[in-house]
Amino acid sequence: MNTLKHLSISVAPDLASPDISVSAIALSPPAPEACLVLAHGAGAGMAHPFMQAVAEGLAQRRIATLRYQFPYMEQGKKRTDAPALAHATVRAAAACATARFDGVRLFAGGKSFGGRMSSQAQALAPLPVVQGLVFIGFPLHPSGSPEAAAARAAHLQHVDVPMLFVHGPRDTLAEPGPFHLATQALGALATVLEIDGADHGFHLLKRSGRSDEEAMDELLDGIAVWMQAWRIG
Repeated sequence: MNTLKHLSISVAPDLASPDISVSAIALSPPAPEACLVLAHGAGAGMAHPFMQAVAEGLAQRRIATLRYQFPYMEQGKKRTDAPALAHATVRAAAACATARFDGVRLFAGGKSFGGRMSSQAQALAPLPVVQGLVFIGFPLHPSGSPEAAAARAAHLQHVDVPMLFVHGPRDTLAEPGPFHLATQALGALATVLEIDGADHGFHLLKRSGRSDEEAMDELLDGIAVWMQAWRIG
């Protein structure tokens, strides 16, 4: 039986600022094989149906998750946090997961914005204990501006752990050309899981003959298999 726990995480933005508390949800199967610290996208928080489906689906595959809010989402604001605050939140969530799932292999990442904030934090200073990063729809450039991809991808060269990019070829925030250039430049550290026919939200066109549920299963299976492939010890 899965265990669900609502938590509060204290984020310390810097020495001159007071701590901020954000909400989190830990979902764990019995004897989890790994844990994913899972950050939400820019427009929807940790309770969004997509985030819930990922957490519940991974639990079925013996992977625990720690979903958490960024401060702007916790406070009901629309504008995303400044990078420094977002990075501090990623670190606080990873530390919380490390304490809660002591001895369990730890990965970090998330959906869109949350994945990019996780990669930026890792590039600036490695997240302790984290063995790899999982990006579910990495936002490589603004929609309609693929020329911005190189600048957004530059920090990935400073990430020194394995990375899984779950990608849909219809993603307007990661068009195939610049996306494949960016991931190929990362060499063996980057693995791409292509969900055929998917867009940024991993929706499929009806004419594809497949359902969104099938795309989600493929996404979850791929994440679980990749985590097993990078087992350490």
